[in-house]
Order: sequence, then structure tokens, then C-alpha cells
Amino acid sequence: MLDIKQIRENPQSIQERLNSRSGKYDIQPILELDQKQRELEGKRNQLQARSNEIGKLVGQKVKSGVNPQDPEIQALKDEGNTLKATLSELEPQEKELKAQIEQLVLALPNLPSDSTPIGKSEDDNQEVRRWGDEYLPQNPNIHPHWEIGEKLGILNFERAVKIAQSRFVSLIGAGAALERALIQFMLSQHIESGYIEVSPPLLVNTDSLTGTGQLPKFAEESFKCADDELWLIPTAEVPVTNFYRGEIINAEELPIYHCAYTPCFRREAGSYGRDMRGLIRLHQFNKVELVKLVKPEDSFDELEKLVGSAESILQALKLPYRVINLCTADLGFGATKTYDLEVWLPSSGKYREISSCSNCVDFQARRADIRFKEAGKKGTQFVHTLNGSGLAVGRTMAAILENYQQPDGTIKVPEVLQVYLGREVL
Repeated sequence: MLDIKQIRENPQSIQERLNSRSGKYDIQPILELDQKQRELEGKRNQLQARSNEIGKLVGQKVKSGVNPQDPEIQALKDEGNTLKATLSELEPQEKELKAQIEQLVLALPNLPSDSTPIGKSEDDNQEVRRWGDEYLPQNPNIHPHWEIGEKLGILNFERAVKIAQSRFVSLIGAGAALERALIQFMLSQHIESGYIEVSPPLLVNTDSLTGTGQLPKFAEESFKCADDELWLIPTAEVPVTNFYRGEIINAEELPIYHCAYTPCFRREAGSYGRDMRGLIRLHQFNKVELVKLVKPEDSFDELEKLVGSAESILQALKLPYRVINLCTADLGFGATKTYDLEVWLPSSGKYREISSCSNCVDFQARRADIRFKEAGKKGTQFVHTLNGSGLAVGRTMAAILENYQQPDGTIKVPEVLQVYLGREVL
């Protein structure tokens, strides 16, 4: 959530930065409602002050011996009653204006950082670096991961559709084992790097999705359990960040690093016709998520470290990838700056997203009211939150099935996974 004070004091700058994003955002209605609310608040404060003054005057006069039935006291009481009636009308009006302002502000995305490239589409994203060219596969006849997976009997899409619907998959035998090995390997690596593992609920309430920015704007992207007012999580970022919702953290506890493995559930609304085959765009997928809560002055350095944590998994698996600095038009709703990691998929001859690492600064913390307090200092500050995939498990499997595919149709198991799988070849 953006700071209403910042919107009020820097409207032109805020509007320009919002205009650099995709979509149209107009802060004028917010400014107009804010002006009305502050005028109403000023009027209410004046009337309340006069009401308090009348109460004191009546008390003083009665205490000094004036008859409570005296016309002067009666006039003051009448005025006081009129003021109370007016105040009782103004208070709900002001409350309604504040609610309208909050709903409009909740619909605004985060402001792009100064180091986020200005752009009109994903074509304006900037490549930062590439890694692993020496690991690009030399096999000229690589089959798509879904094709080789079905051939090996480790992926089954047809039966998953029978059980659920399209965009689901069942993993069988070595496929299930490979996924489990990847999850264990990723978690072990991140825990060794200082992340504390969390196993959170997979169902969250509306306040949690609002806190991290999925609601109210992206309700159509999530699966809702209507009878219980609960939602299936689209990413572990939601429950793990909201673990601290409404809390004041001691500054000495920061930074907080968490990792979490969870299934994730997304409707993929608006993506019909894209990636209909394979493991790239499913309604249910597994992911290891990284979440950080840090002090404001550290958040951009922490973003670089977060990217490094995600990169370490790809490097250990020897999967070629590149790092992309997303432009303003391709930036996620809650992010001020995002790096995407894209892994090489040889069957399509393209790099495909496998991790998105974002600094949200205080955007989520304002929505979720997550603050910290320095010892010996007055007041509190909002923490800065960061999140990133470390990594998307299904997409990592897809990359392994293609990059480690052998001419005889077998899959060589990456060396770091062999200890988990107990085998060298699938």
C-alpha cells in the first residue's frame, strides 16, 4: 500500500511513476476524497473542541454555585446537545470517506525503484548476466520435457485431467522421486545459507491475501473456498509474510530469513492457449519460496543476496540461465524492483522464467501492518519485505529433463541430486 501522505505531498511524482507501469492508474479521485476527509476532520475537531469547552464551562459554573436550571447553563447545554448530534452525523461520514480512500489506495501498485528500467513491454527488460554456457546440451535431438517424461512413464497428464481438469499433472515413480529430491535439495541448501524453514497453512484468510497484495485486485487468479472465506495459497510468500502481520518486531531480530516448500494454486486467468502442455503453467505446482523481512536501509542489498540464493541452486544443478532486470511495464503489482531468473529450455530454444525475486520495500508491510522498533528510540518503522522462488520445482524438473537428456532417451541425474535419488540415470 502506498503512503497517503506521500500521495498527498507528491502527487505529480507519484502519478508519473505509476504511469510508467502497465495499466492505467489515476490518483485524482484519491486526492479529492482525501481533501474532503481532511476538511471534515478539521470541522469535527473544531466542533469536538467546542463541545469539550462547553462541558468544562457547565461544570465550572455549577461548581461555583450557579443554579443548574439557570438560563445561561441551559443555553450551554442546548448548544452542547446540538454539537453532539452534529458530531454523531459527521463521524460515520468521515469513516466512510476513509474506507473509500483505503479501497482506492489498495488498488494502486507499488512504485518502481529508480534502478528499474522504464519500459512499455517485456521487450524492454534488461539482461544483467548469463551463466552456464559451457553446460548447454550438445544433443541435437532434444524432446520437450512432457514428451520424454511421458515416454519414460514418470509424467502423466491424461490421468491428471481425468482426476481434475487440464493444467494438472501426476508424477509417477522416478518422476515423484525427482520432485521430492529437488525439494529436499533446495531446502537443505537454503537452510545451510541461513534461512529458517517454515511449513505454513495452505489455506489463508482474506486479510492475508490483502496483506501481500493479491486482493482485492487479483481475486480472479486465486481459488476460493467460499463456504469458509478461505483461499488456496498462490505462493508461500502469502502465509510466510503474514506470519508477522500486525506485529512489532524488535530491530535486533532483523533480518529475518525464511524458506518454505508448499504446493501453490493459481487459476492462470488470462493465460489460455499459453503453455498448455508440460510443467510450465499449471493450476497446482510445487515451489520453494524465500521470504525476507529487513530494515529499510538494507533491502536493496538484500535483494541482490536473494537473487544469489536462487542462482546457487541453478549453479549447483549446472543448468544454464540468465538474470533479467524487469522493466516498469513488466513489474509485479507489489514489487518496486524485480529480477527474473530464466533457465534454458533447449527444446524451445528459449530461456523461461524459473524464479522471480522482488523487493517490495514497505508496500506489503503497510498493508499487513508489520513494523519494527529500535531499542531506545521512540516510534516504529515499517519493515521492508522481499520474496523470491528458490526455485519453482516443476520448472526445474522440466529444465533437467531437457538439459540432461541423453541421445538414448535416458535422463542423466544431476550430480548433486544423486545422493537423494540413489541413482545416476532416469
